[in-house]
Amino acid sequence: MDKQDFASSSSAVDQRAFYRNVLKAMNHSQMRYLVGGGYALDHYTGIARDSKDLDLVLERANALAVLQLFSALGYRTELCFPHWLGKIFGDNHVVDIIFSSGNGLCKVDNDWFVHSVPGEILGIAVKLCPAEELIWTKGFIMERERYDGADIAHLVRAHGTKLDWARLLRRFGPHWQVLLSHLILFSFIYPCERALVPGWVLNDLLQRIQRQIPDHAVWDRVCRGTLLSRSQYRVDVERWGYEDARHQPIGSMTSEETMKWTEAGEERSDHKKKPAM
Repeated sequence: MDKQDFASSSSAVDQRAFYRNVLKAMNHSQMRYLVGGGYALDHYTGIARDSKDLDLVLERANALAVLQLFSALGYRTELCFPHWLGKIFGDNHVVDIIFSSGNGLCKVDNDWFVHSVPGEILGIAVKLCPAEELIWTKGFIMERERYDGADIAHLVRAHGTKLDWARLLRRFGPHWQVLLSHLILFSFIYPCERALVPGWVLNDLLQRIQRQIPDHAVWDRVCRGTLLSRSQYRVDVERWGYEDARHQPIGSMTSEETMKWTEAGEERSDHKKKPAM
């Protein structure tokens, strides 16, 4: 089924009706939320995708309240991962309720809302996630089955002159090398668009590389690969003796949370490898 066929299918009609009902209920509740995911990416880059779900971004307290609200409205809801994700289920469609990131780093706070932008989804007025927060959260997604680097390149290409680069640097904080890696790839992908990344940003990050001195008190025997992929660095922490950077006190997640999230990634990867029946 091509995109045009899907847009007119009964499944697409049901999906749009479900999304509209959810958005209307959210607006009526007056709890603040943002729309992220493919809809936000489309707003900034013009890249439209067939959205398999709707991403609603909320602060943690409101996220849990939203799940309770929709449960009371008769929808099936689930707090899938207590450190970052819940879901609202329609008959055949789903809305993600997001209040952090899978690696526990990118918690939703007030700045998401302060820097949000107005938009419209299916004829309903909404606010969209800031471009800087999209880059921040997508920057750490480097799974075997999913890599969001192209989204970041497209965001910088389309929105680089409008980005608050100083705030973006603050968002990445001690994980600034991840941002630098994406900016280096951007200059490779778009050699004619390098000026979209301010020179002072690259100079700042490259100078950090030059003067970087290992802080053994913090990083000795730590694997930060687990912040990029929940399963591909499992061997490092389970067999080779590295500390998992997601774990408290370095990270924000408990051992139970990391195990549940890691095993879900393994299950998803195994499912994708299975031949179609």
